[in-house]
Amino acid sequence: MKLDQPNHIAFLVGFVVFTGIRHVYQSRTRNVETAEKRLDGRELSLLAVVSIGMMILPLLYLFSAQLAVADVTFPPFVPWCGFAVMVFSLVLFWRSHADLGLFWSVTLEIRKEHRLIDSGVYRSVRHPMYTSIWLWSLAQGLMLENWIAGPSALVTFAPLYFIRTPREERMMVEVLGDEYREYMGRTGRLLPRMQRPRSS
Repeated sequence: MKLDQPNHIAFLVGFVVFTGIRHVYQSRTRNVETAEKRLDGRELSLLAVVSIGMMILPLLYLFSAQLAVADVTFPPFVPWCGFAVMVFSLVLFWRSHADLGLFWSVTLEIRKEHRLIDSGVYRSVRHPMYTSIWLWSLAQGLMLENWIAGPSALVTFAPLYFIRTPREERMMVEVLGDEYREYMGRTGRLLPRMQRPRSS
């Protein structure tokens, strides 16, 4: 068990907060009527792989010695840099859920009377929730001193992101049309779009 180190305790607390946020908003949207759901075998497989990298391997590392062969020692400042990244990721993760409200879903779904959310953190970024998960994955790699459990979130989330995001944006264009195309033109996917200065 690795819970004798402050960075591991901090990661576990953050992990509980992360999963708690997801559970709260999943409960709130459970009974929201869905107009269309695009859940297939590929999507289920990607979600299963992510659960291994973001849940199973970190917990296995923290509560057992089965991954000890891949343990490594980082300089003391590295886990604390990870802690700072983790805190920011959790704030953004919560804010992304809160701003999306009842239109959020864990899979590719369109809600009844679905509309574009372009306020809050969605004002300048189309996928701030994915941004927060990338940051969480980076924090995991910095806080868990193990070459398997540490980078496992980055390794397993990357395929989900790169496969799902184009599908998600195509779906939104199909449903919202020019409104979403215009939104894509003025926002960045993960970070705010850099505005070019207007020529006088």
